[in-house]
Amino acid sequence: MLLIKIGGGADINIKGIVEDLAKINDKFILLHGANALRDKIGEKLGYKKRIVTSVSGYDSVFSTEETIDLMMMTYAGLRNKRIVELCQQNGINAVGLSGLDGKVIQARRNSGIRVRQNGKTLLLKDFSGKPNSINKHLLELLLDNGYTPVLSVPLIDENNFAVNSENDDILALLQHEFNADKIISLIEAPGFLLDKNDSGSLLKNISRNELEAMEQKVEGRMKRKILALRKLFEGSSTTVILSDGRTEHPIEDALNGKGTTIS
Repeated sequence: MLLIKIGGGADINIKGIVEDLAKINDKFILLHGANALRDKIGEKLGYKKRIVTSVSGYDSVFSTEETIDLMMMTYAGLRNKRIVELCQQNGINAVGLSGLDGKVIQARRNSGIRVRQNGKTLLLKDFSGKPNSINKHLLELLLDNGYTPVLSVPLIDENNFAVNSENDDILALLQHEFNADKIISLIEAPGFLLDKNDSGSLLKNISRNELEAMEQKVEGRMKRKILALRKLFEGSSTTVILSDGRTEHPIEDALNGKGTTIS
């Protein structure tokens, strides 16, 4: 089985990804982002995204009710259904679900984000949470009957409210439940770059033991992403492939050794 995470960048080749997947003779679950689409639509609607940095150094989107509305429009709506449409056009019988649907991905609401502002530590509360359970029965029901789940935020919290969450954390939870043989994460880069501005700094192979040291060397969202990568290996012996989602054949490239392999 494969778990496939599709980044939400503007240049990700969704069409090429789906065409590649149509050639795979294996079950898979798709998890996708839509951050570029969210920002594009949000700009047209006058919405301004707010990024906050916690005292521990992790960046995240501050999620208001307006943010959740926008995510329902872009993640669970436009992007999710366009992916399902492409899947159907390529013979993949896909079912698009947000975490809300059938409580397929549940979360516990965050108690707040601790930030430093004007020399003070503040606790900011928003509509965000950590994924903590998967409706595995529903997903297996779909997979066992020939359907491919296409998943997105928002999730549903313990009080049945829609919340934002990190796709990397959702991916780790899916791996904990399904123990996939391979995880493919498609991004807007050739793979893991030591210098984000230098494609020549690509690391072809990384051991799981090197990830902790790398987490100490980076900042912002990359710091959060490496932490999430580490979680993929908790109780698992999977192979994770970080590969370029902008190429003509993103899945074929990933499976043929392009990008960064972490094992």
